[in-house]
Amino acid sequence: MTRTVVESKTKTAVLGFDEPFCVIGERINPTGRKKLAAELEAGDFSTVEKDALAQVMAGADILDINAGVVYNSNPNPNETEPPLMTKIVKLVQELVDVPLCIDSSVPGALEAGLAAAEGRPLLNSVTGEEERLELVLPLVKKYNVPVVAISNDDTGISEDPDVRFEVAKKIVQRAADYGIPAHDIVVDPLVMPIGAMATAGQQVFALVRRLRLELGVNTTCGASNISFGLPNRHGINNAFLPMAMGAGMTSAIMNPVALPVTQKAIAEKKEQVLAAGIILPEEIDDETFVTLFGLGSTLPRPGKEMEAIRAANLLTNNDAHGGNWIRFNKPPAAEGEEGRGRGGRAGGRRRRA
Repeated sequence: MTRTVVESKTKTAVLGFDEPFCVIGERINPTGRKKLAAELEAGDFSTVEKDALAQVMAGADILDINAGVVYNSNPNPNETEPPLMTKIVKLVQELVDVPLCIDSSVPGALEAGLAAAEGRPLLNSVTGEEERLELVLPLVKKYNVPVVAISNDDTGISEDPDVRFEVAKKIVQRAADYGIPAHDIVVDPLVMPIGAMATAGQQVFALVRRLRLELGVNTTCGASNISFGLPNRHGINNAFLPMAMGAGMTSAIMNPVALPVTQKAIAEKKEQVLAAGIILPEEIDDETFVTLFGLGSTLPRPGKEMEAIRAANLLTNNDAHGGNWIRFNKPPAAEGEEGRGRGGRAGGRRRRA
């Protein structure tokens, strides 16, 4: 049975057909996050720290690390990204002990991340483009790490699933030429938005089955792509993930955290409550208020997608005796129980003074 092993200094995450679904936390990525990008350029890593801890607390098995900031002071990522990647990898390793996924389009940043990472990280990513294959596969071999293989090539991303399968097959074959086994290839078959292509879900389920049966590889995807541009994206994601798992998908790159309720949302709800003639106790705190009125929480917590994954693991007999499901559904830990969230999972720790 195919098993892809990813390791930190002290923990192991395994992707496999008979293993629990592997969640790769995507939040440490400045793409589309102007505030985070500005912080990183200024040398401020506070959001990185918060995102690392929150994702592990929510149940992420691996953390994706992307340092793709285009500095205003220096727009050349080949110069700026490698040292930034090194800093982020070392920082995150001091905070949490889960394995890492080194994510970049810059070969120098990939190698910098690999050099700084403890254990056996996942490398993200290689495509079927000839130039990319020749740059990335030697790194995979040199550091003996597994790699995400994205099913696009020099012709771009095909809407034809047969073409995407052939690209994945090509990458697996080229990797074999370097002595890289198929169990160290994690194929991303590319999930199309269901809003733009009605058959996107059916396509990816069929592709995952074929990749598993014919190539014997583990699979992953950017889970939120399926719901892009549509309302109630969490509802779509919650249905998609268990269905993908049922088709044989073994991991996803996703946000495991339900983001906290904002002060703006709290203020708006309080206005509605007061307008309805409801008198609130003067001493009521924000967390009690949002819980009482079903807004969520002011604290990061596991998202609904994590609930769907935990339930699917239970239903596919990948949760021994239901232990993870039971822990996930325990009430939040009492104040002072550091590093434990709703699921009772350790959220991380600082190893430095």
